[in-house]
Amino acid sequence: MPRPTAHAVRSMVQTHTDNSIGDILAKRHLDADRDRWRQRLRDVTTRDVEAVLATRPGSYRLDKLLALVSPAAEACLEEMARQSQTLTRQRFGRTIKLYAPLYLSSFCVNRCRYCGFNVENRFERTRLTIDEALADAERIAREGFRDILLVSSEDRTFITSDYLAELAARLRERFSFIGIEIYQMSAGEYRRLFEAGIEGVTLYQETYDRQEYARQHPGGPKADYDLRLRGPDDMAQAGMREIGLGVLLGLADWRIETLALGEHASYLIRRYWRSHVSFSFPRLRPACGVPRDEFPHLLTDRNLVQMMLALRLCFADAGLVLSTREAAPFRDHVVALGPTRISAGSRTNPGGYSQADRGEGQFEVSDRRSPREVADMLARHGLEPVWKDWDRAFLDTNRP
Repeated sequence: MPRPTAHAVRSMVQTHTDNSIGDILAKRHLDADRDRWRQRLRDVTTRDVEAVLATRPGSYRLDKLLALVSPAAEACLEEMARQSQTLTRQRFGRTIKLYAPLYLSSFCVNRCRYCGFNVENRFERTRLTIDEALADAERIAREGFRDILLVSSEDRTFITSDYLAELAARLRERFSFIGIEIYQMSAGEYRRLFEAGIEGVTLYQETYDRQEYARQHPGGPKADYDLRLRGPDDMAQAGMREIGLGVLLGLADWRIETLALGEHASYLIRRYWRSHVSFSFPRLRPACGVPRDEFPHLLTDRNLVQMMLALRLCFADAGLVLSTREAAPFRDHVVALGPTRISAGSRTNPGGYSQADRGEGQFEVSDRRSPREVADMLARHGLEPVWKDWDRAFLDTNRP
């Protein structure tokens, strides 16, 4: 089979209209029939990667991202790391934002095969009342955090928009930034939460591969691939300042998932310039009722580093988020190369900050160091840990 010319590849990845992200992914064959992309990735040579690295870093093209996530680029990781570090310093300085997740509920109606909160798992589930959530939040604040992420499974009957709006209103005095990572909501619900003080939403597509998405989501509201894909549009239209994207790394080929992520981010940046896009990199972790041997696409540390560097070199201003899913030695190694926000001292069981052994966690935390220990690690790398995002006065003058 003859190798396609560079012009043919570029035509394939650049000829498009600005339709919905679903249309774009379908036209690119990034949501199905991925064999053609595997061939494109195999066709990239080291010389192709070096040509990309000789251009100015920070701007996105799909063919550029294709080269940077290819197997051939593994020989160029040192140069990619050097450019990523330089670009990150230029755009973000030496600061790294610190945040803590606050889990609110482990009740769920979904049957996601990779999640410890799967409705079919049998364990003692937990919900936090507003007062219990505030008690955990107070412990997080005492550690120094002013950036908090509210996390919940799909528990709409308890974690309602009323609940979240009331909690956010009571947290605003203690936290300069409140984000959420919960079930998908409507644009109207996101708007209400934004007005209550929630500034950012992270919603993982989990995988952009339709067939694998259907296999991993056999039941529950989350099983609708197309509805899930529209979530970030609804967040942006509601005015959210931060939109977090990501896939659950391990469900499908990470190289092709990164290409789909790049297309999704580019689409959002073109349409919603007021919102800031960030990427998270959750790798599958051991969890209640989740056998890891069912996931053939687990990626190595080296793969994860390549993915982060490739996205940084294509998206100069995007946030890169690294959580405590990753082990301490790995986080120490990569923290200076591109991440802009990391979690610390995390508990993934609702109420876990007040009662460490309360209920089951969503997954096992890997980096178990205290927030202070993580901050000290950053300082040893010449980085400045930032506990607070933006000032309250800025929020009040820019809120509708």
